[in-house]
Amino acid sequence: MTGTTAAGKNLRIDGGRLWQSLMDMAQIGATEKGGVCRLALTDLDKQGRDLFVRWCEEAGCTIAVDNMGNIFAQRPGRNPNAPPVVTGSHLDSQPTGGKYDGAYGVLAGLEVLRTLNDLDIETEAPVEVAVWTNEEGSRFPPAMIASGVFAGAFDIDHGLSRPDPDGNTLGEELERIGYAGDLNCGERELAAYFEAHIEQGPILEDQEKTIGIVSGGQAQRWYEITLTGQEAHAGPTPMPTRRDALLGASRIVEAVNRIGLQYQPGACATVGMLQVHPNSRNVIPGSVFFTVDFRHPDDEILSIMDQHLREASETTATEIGLVLEFEQIWHSPAVVFDEKCVEAVRSGAQSCNYTHMDIVSGAGHDACYVARVAPTGMIFVPCEGGISHNEIEAATSEDLEAGCNVLLHAMLEFAGQP
Repeated sequence: MTGTTAAGKNLRIDGGRLWQSLMDMAQIGATEKGGVCRLALTDLDKQGRDLFVRWCEEAGCTIAVDNMGNIFAQRPGRNPNAPPVVTGSHLDSQPTGGKYDGAYGVLAGLEVLRTLNDLDIETEAPVEVAVWTNEEGSRFPPAMIASGVFAGAFDIDHGLSRPDPDGNTLGEELERIGYAGDLNCGERELAAYFEAHIEQGPILEDQEKTIGIVSGGQAQRWYEITLTGQEAHAGPTPMPTRRDALLGASRIVEAVNRIGLQYQPGACATVGMLQVHPNSRNVIPGSVFFTVDFRHPDDEILSIMDQHLREASETTATEIGLVLEFEQIWHSPAVVFDEKCVEAVRSGAQSCNYTHMDIVSGAGHDACYVARVAPTGMIFVPCEGGISHNEIEAATSEDLEAGCNVLLHAMLEFAGQP
């Protein structure tokens, strides 16, 4: 059956099966509040990967793993030499993550493969599901490192050498859990890439739309900042003479928030991690390490925000007498997705009669890197209250099924072409 015929309006995935797969995966690393904790390349991440591989092998797929640990599960097409049409996302989570972030995109892809098997549809090109390593960047910063290596944004040595807080490298942990593959990361040609994901924001819910047709992703910068002053006794040390590193950090945190508010609409500015030393109640803090996350759809405005942060950090350090260490550890420019992929998503939503709207991704995704080397599109579905990176993250089975149906139609539009 060709893609044109297969993509008829009556084609539907099995929503109950998709939901059950999500619930089964969510048992791995389940938390008391209903979320998951599956940090990248931990034993729990290995369990999630192993379950995914078993399900794909049961669906008749062949499994390939590259040297960044990215997994590719392929269902063959009529033309074995054609580059595959790929979908996917990630299985790692935040420490207090939700059960849908990432896992939905992976398991929606698996459900597409299962549906093609159910309907005995043979595509012209192979169809694949990818699991990207360490998308969250929570254990091994920065985020999306493996898809970044795949797209040429980082070299393999940089990717494998990323350390976790305990000094374990990404490469060492890949070896430990058995997912250091033989394929060279980035040498796999893709015909197209689609990623289904919960929105992780409130726009679709507020606008009462089922499908978000993602036109691209906003630019991002990550920073690591250390301020060093002098530890001293909290009682005898006069206020005017103190070199309080936490005071400096608090001023910069306030500046981060002010910069984010200054460049509305669109700007987001966050301090997500802060470590105080020696962290004792009667000692003036001698050093503080913290992170800053800046985002904006416009690269030029993000550059202006960057300059404001640097100026605020330098001024604060000088005024208090602190030593400033300032490093931008990651910059991801704004991304515009492929027009044909975006239209394939739109066509799928229209064919299935789902309400839809165009949207820009506020979060970073592996798709943003893959877009550098392959035509790429994304599908968003609503999440309750726009809440994500949180154990209470929630989405309805109906919306998840809808997004997967659109994914099926979009992939068939590409995979069925000779």
